[in-house]
Amino acid sequence: MKTSWRSASLVATAAALLALTTACGQDKGDQSANGQNVGNAAPAQGGYGSDGYGDAGGGAEKDAAKAKSAGQLAVWDSKKLGQVLTDSAGFTMYRFDKDTAQPPKSNCDAACLKAWPAVPASGAKAAPGVDPALMGEVTAPDGTKQLTIDGWPMYRYAMDTAPGDAKGQGVGGTWYAAAPDGKKASPASAAQPADLKGLSTRKDPKLGEIVVDKNGMTVYRFLKDSAWPIKSNCVGACAQKWPAVPPVAKNDTENIPLKGYMTFARPDGTKQQTLNCWPVYTFSGDKKPGDTNGQGVGGTWYAAAPDGKPVGAPK
Repeated sequence: MKTSWRSASLVATAAALLALTTACGQDKGDQSANGQNVGNAAPAQGGYGSDGYGDAGGGAEKDAAKAKSAGQLAVWDSKKLGQVLTDSAGFTMYRFDKDTAQPPKSNCDAACLKAWPAVPASGAKAAPGVDPALMGEVTAPDGTKQLTIDGWPMYRYAMDTAPGDAKGQGVGGTWYAAAPDGKKASPASAAQPADLKGLSTRKDPKLGEIVVDKNGMTVYRFLKDSAWPIKSNCVGACAQKWPAVPPVAKNDTENIPLKGYMTFARPDGTKQQTLNCWPVYTFSGDKKPGDTNGQGVGGTWYAAAPDGKPVGAPK
């Protein structure tokens, strides 16, 4: 009888230990499975989950992401998307087609904001070359003072895990990476209109306001030239690589100061345009409007500002 009681006790103890071990193991297994399902699951068809916005998961991490300031905004040149606005860490910023810009309004509700955290307005600084006047704020549904660009509320995407990710592009046919001016990022966004003046200006995201020719190609200054007397020191092979801007009539300009706007005779007898008496050029290495491949070449070539000064040149 004594032996039977001891056996029963051992069996009961073993069963209890087994149940405890199984429960602990099951609990650990559930954590692992849930982490995988939430953190690594691909978005559903169209990028939407059952709640209509995609499953963000990781509550604490997403709360931290939501609260993080964008800091100094920047611009990422994507071959696929064109110019994309990013935060200081290089994470893509997005806009939502169901929002409105005039007046600014976010229609991304609490469930939506789990997948698309609102970018706080506090601490955000305009990207270089982008007009700070485009920046504003609106109150998001969760009370966040949300950054707006030209009226459009800005978001990050919870599924972007590294700088340069743009996994939110096109999700649900309503979410798109934002361009520096708040429009949808597009490779065509850098293209220039076909009816440009002979010389005009454009706002480059990195350089600010620079001069372009009638084809939208960047105009440059050469630091080895002189303005008075007006002289070009780019001849021979240099002139092949850096074609001189030919004369442009004063009435064929836009946003170009006319002080010192004149032409002069080059060593080969051809005429060249100047800005504030400085000879100006284009660059054979620029292949399309918006290119600034000549910027800083040799420490002597720089994009020209409307007043003829070399943008970004050392002082």
